[in-house]
Amino acid sequence: MDIATRVYNHRWKLDPIVRSLIDTDFYKLLMCQSVFTNHRDTQVTFSLINRADDVPLARLIDAGELREQLDHIRSLSLSRGESTFLRGNTFYGIRQMFRPDFMEWFEGFRLPPYHLERVGDQYELTFEGAWPEVMLWEIPALAVLMELRSRAVLGRMKRFELQVLYARAMTRLWEKIEHLQRLEDLRIADFGTRRRHSFLWQDWCVQAMIEGLGPRFAGTSNCLIAMRREVEAIGTNAHELPMVYAALAESDDDLADAPYRVLADWQAEHSGNLRIILPDTFGSDGFLDRAPDWLSDWTGIRIDSGAPEERAEAAIRWWRARGQDPRDKLIIFSDGLDADRIAALHARFHGRVRVSFGWGTLLTNDFRGLAPGDGLSPFSLVCKAVAANGRPTVKLSDNPNKAMGPEAEIARYKRVFHVGAQTAQDVLV
Repeated sequence: MDIATRVYNHRWKLDPIVRSLIDTDFYKLLMCQSVFTNHRDTQVTFSLINRADDVPLARLIDAGELREQLDHIRSLSLSRGESTFLRGNTFYGIRQMFRPDFMEWFEGFRLPPYHLERVGDQYELTFEGAWPEVMLWEIPALAVLMELRSRAVLGRMKRFELQVLYARAMTRLWEKIEHLQRLEDLRIADFGTRRRHSFLWQDWCVQAMIEGLGPRFAGTSNCLIAMRREVEAIGTNAHELPMVYAALAESDDDLADAPYRVLADWQAEHSGNLRIILPDTFGSDGFLDRAPDWLSDWTGIRIDSGAPEERAEAAIRWWRARGQDPRDKLIIFSDGLDADRIAALHARFHGRVRVSFGWGTLLTNDFRGLAPGDGLSPFSLVCKAVAANGRPTVKLSDNPNKAMGPEAEIARYKRVFHVGAQTAQDVLV
């Protein structure tokens, strides 16, 4: 497909940004089923958070066009083919990953209303309602904002400018793939849905990874692309679960126990490669220090903040202290990765643990320096649960620049979870 010509001829009007309810990350569906089982009536608020103040989304993106795209998403429902894929496909070696009661609910599902308001040069976009309903707004909302920003820049470019732009972007990605081809026993997946340049570009990137890396490409987090390209849908769980569980805690003791209640519920539902610990929501060191022994039996750990080398070394030490052989365990790196970083981490940890990579924004949205004024460079945009049953949520992370929540609650969480001094790191994406 000639993406540049499609952009020029149609100015994107024939291509809705989100074209399916399963044009989302696989872990959202896995978490949604867990929430549907355990916290169906919990009321949650999600909110858009632009960490890059220098990207004035409300000046770049027309409010009417944004509403048009959001309203289109609200019209979507699960197709028969998509339902068959989710009901009958084998995920992680497990047949019928999604239970019949959840699928019956999902087959009748439509996304709930949204609230959109301009505040200065930014948009306030929020979603309120039952947790399993509003949580499914996160990924499509981010995809819409990111692609509308791309369209605003691309709409000012001429035919040959677009041809050259995409030729350069394709060359850049292929050179990264050639670099990765040299890594022995590489295992890597596409994690780039939420901050992609566009759906068409993400789909192209996945096809390039399939051709360039073969079996070393483990799959994609995007359910729709996984179905269409016949690759594995990849994903487990995210910070959202412990953030909401913690907000529901009635005491400091309940708060301290919340991250482990999340994983106890998850263990009751899943096994094998789905048992991946994400320890950094309220600080990895404290999480691992207090973790019950049964968690050391889990398959692996995902590292999503902080210095990845330090966090991986800490995980290895933790497994050894709990009587586990790290060589049998899996570490998934997923924070701000690019080809050089992947190669360095692979060289350091290959053979010491099983290593895997979730390559996100710099796979599916690396147009840095390719557009006039550098207007297509990726930036850090998130959509997070900010309240549960009227109580604020908190995220501490292993990088204080990723922390979120009211100041007083952040201080309380740091006390409860014994979070000491942290090293701030730049947040690129």
